[in-house]
Amino acid sequence: MPTLISRDGTTIGYEAKGNGPVIIMVDGATQYRAIDPTTPKLIHQLSDRFTLVNFDRRGRGESTDTAPYAVARDIEDIEALVDVFGGQAGLYGMSSGAVLALEAGVALPGKVKSVMLYEPPIDVDQSSADSWKQHSDMAALAERGEAEAMMSLFMSAFMSPEELAGFKQSPAWPGFAAVGGTIEHDYRILAEATDGDHHPARWQQIGVPVLVVNGDSSFPFIDAGAAWVAAGVPGARRHILTGQGHDVSVDAIAPVMAEFFGAH
Repeated sequence: MPTLISRDGTTIGYEAKGNGPVIIMVDGATQYRAIDPTTPKLIHQLSDRFTLVNFDRRGRGESTDTAPYAVARDIEDIEALVDVFGGQAGLYGMSSGAVLALEAGVALPGKVKSVMLYEPPIDVDQSSADSWKQHSDMAALAERGEAEAMMSLFMSAFMSPEELAGFKQSPAWPGFAAVGGTIEHDYRILAEATDGDHHPARWQQIGVPVLVVNGDSSFPFIDAGAAWVAAGVPGARRHILTGQGHDVSVDAIAPVMAEFFGAH
């Protein structure tokens, strides 16, 4: 698989498929190519009209990592990919990757043409102080190299103790545990996005179309979070998918992507 070298020397593994306008897929907290079966299916559905770029975010899969982490480093990785594919691209971000995609859209004027976000995981009832505390806890574990403990802590927010124990005994667990150290990156992205319990002023600077999408059958906090994000971005539109949750089906999201990126 091809790789590139980001600005700070980090190696980023990626692959591309299709023809047409470029869309870079920005993964969420646990996603990377070796364990993600959904993104390739989505790419397959859209590759007749777009060039879709799937990459491992730093510290995952075929991508290396370079300390210390900053959100700007993730954005530099996206910029390097954009440059490889002609200097302009749309971004599709999933979950915490949606917030990262939005930040990249702000930081890379002239290079990012449009941004589509699926379910940015902003909990409007969580204070900025709590978000930073969660990040601090993850950063402390990362400092000690406790990647598996980080993934366990992250998953405990979505699974019962019994479900988590069963998952940790499954063949899938090692692939998730291997990237647990990168969870700190995602917690920092979210903490910075909600810093001070208000929308970041930098979001006002974005000058490209933004679409915020969520399902009506997702986690209870998702709809309000999507509304909060859209309210902080000038001109952002919303789209709600009936019967969809955080693990959106390819058949549901592909037509929305085709329409949005086809128009922008």
